[in-house]
Amino acid sequence: LTQKGNVYLTPWMLDFFEAVLLAETSPEDAYNKLDTMNARITEDLRKITKIVQDHRQAREDEKMQQTIKDYDDKLEQYLPILMQQAKIFWDRKNYQQVEKIFRKSVEFLNDNESWKVNVAHVLFMQEGKYSDAKGFYESLIKSVQARREPLLSCSAIVPANLCVCYIMTSLNEHAEEMMQKVEREEEQTAYDDPDKKVYHFCIINLVIGTLYCAKGNYEFGITRMMKAVEPFSKKLGTDTWFYTKRCFLSLLENLAKHMLVVKDEVFLECIRFLDAVEASGREIQAHHEGPLMSEAEKNDPAKAGRNTITYEARYIKWLFFELRDSLNYNVCPLR
Repeated sequence: LTQKGNVYLTPWMLDFFEAVLLAETSPEDAYNKLDTMNARITEDLRKITKIVQDHRQAREDEKMQQTIKDYDDKLEQYLPILMQQAKIFWDRKNYQQVEKIFRKSVEFLNDNESWKVNVAHVLFMQEGKYSDAKGFYESLIKSVQARREPLLSCSAIVPANLCVCYIMTSLNEHAEEMMQKVEREEEQTAYDDPDKKVYHFCIINLVIGTLYCAKGNYEFGITRMMKAVEPFSKKLGTDTWFYTKRCFLSLLENLAKHMLVVKDEVFLECIRFLDAVEASGREIQAHHEGPLMSEAEKNDPAKAGRNTITYEARYIKWLFFELRDSLNYNVCPLR
């Protein structure tokens, strides 16, 4: 950071940005730098907490309110430092260490929703801790309901992961209830504002479908994936197609390896779905173009034609045909 930039940045911001940049080349040094900053702010927070208690006992309300504001300002510095420390280990998939970092901050962030979301996510990523993650996700949903806000106002991944937690802890009826609530709210939103696109129910289906496909239950998982992008006019897009096609390709791979067999109805339903996607995805990119693409590549009609959902859906459908012929699938003729 240049000296000129120091005019616009506080010392705390300078230290923080330097640590973030350092994390790219030396994560250990970055973590230590952040830990030093964290220790200073933690000490300040405890001192301010003591001052607030003193003002409360002395019934000095005006001073107490000002001190609480100072506490909140200090907390706004504490949270990004904590999250950056956690990110260093999250990127390494060391979720246990991330959990330890978050546990140290319970004293100050127990009621902070950003903290709760991230704690829930790190518990969710560790198999066997779905019950613990469920508690945090439920707390977030209850907070939304307590404010009399719709479920659609919270991040879609919260109800989606909560549904997975319910399924993994054998509470399928709770998952169904949550999905019905979200679906009803989306239907109401579609009625009130037909042009508005909402992806909560779509994301829930994508997450659950991916879960079941990963567990080997492709018949149910693929059904969820197909439902996720309906209606195509509102739900089919570059990102939703990315997760949908992954499950279809995984299904094809396992069929080709003779690791599973699916019913003829499922096979046919996949073809019908791909036909519908092919018809609807002509103007939708299959993947985002990279920032380093040259103008010649961007203007190449052959590349543009292949970078459509229609092209990929047609290609995946062809793979199904090839698989049917090579494995002699006894299904009715497909066009």
